[in-house]
Amino acid sequence: MPQINVNGVDIFYTDQGNGEETIVFSHGLLWSHKMFGDQIEFLQSRFRVIAYDHRGQGQSEVKGPFDMDTLTDDAAELIRGLCVGSVHFAGLSMGGFIGMRLASRFPELIKSLILLETSANSEPVENLPKYKTLNGIVKWLGVVPPVTRKVMKIMFAESWLNDPLNSEKINYWRSELKANKRNISGAVDGVIYRKGIESELVGIICPTMIIVGDEDVATTPVKAKFIHMGIRKSILHLIPGAGHSSSIEKPKEINRLIGDWLIERS
Repeated sequence: MPQINVNGVDIFYTDQGNGEETIVFSHGLLWSHKMFGDQIEFLQSRFRVIAYDHRGQGQSEVKGPFDMDTLTDDAAELIRGLCVGSVHFAGLSMGGFIGMRLASRFPELIKSLILLETSANSEPVENLPKYKTLNGIVKWLGVVPPVTRKVMKIMFAESWLNDPLNSEKINYWRSELKANKRNISGAVDGVIYRKGIESELVGIICPTMIIVGDEDVATTPVKAKFIHMGIRKSILHLIPGAGHSSSIEKPKEINRLIGDWLIERS
């Protein structure tokens, strides 16, 4: 299994395809590179596709404490270590927090930015009690069934969860969620207590595509519109029937948008 040591931490990654353009995928909280499986399969015939697990998640080493700035530095070192020149960077939720910081602070590394279901703001105050309670349970007991049920409703659109045709996928992603260890609480703390980067949006000068599901309850479409207004070279797409995990819920739509975006910039 490929790993790269960045900032003293072993980071797991996959590296597929060998096109001239490279895209790096950065996943959301509680998941791993696996949430981009459909995109990797779709893109690898034309592009080099790298997907990695954040420290403390997936198959990467747990070493903390850490916050969004730490994870941003990890991503920058990973890109420098694996790539020559700039890359296209696609981040979903937590990965988007990192993507915006990368594009603002390390513009030489980012050729274009793709943001899915994310926010430039700190976590809304009204969400903190609920998330802190859930994280406290995880810290002591792990991702137990009551936590799983609540989190699935945050991560996926209600319409997607209620569609019987998705039952196999729902069971798979529920099992992936349950596989998180108790030490995932460190990564959750990093998201809950993150600082907003509203003032950094003006520093993002690369072409940027923003994607949000119309049923996203974690980072609502209003959050996406705020980012769109703050980044000059940005476009915004609203995905009907998608929640906080559009790469899983609506893979064909996401594949088409990202594929077209990369081809236009090749």
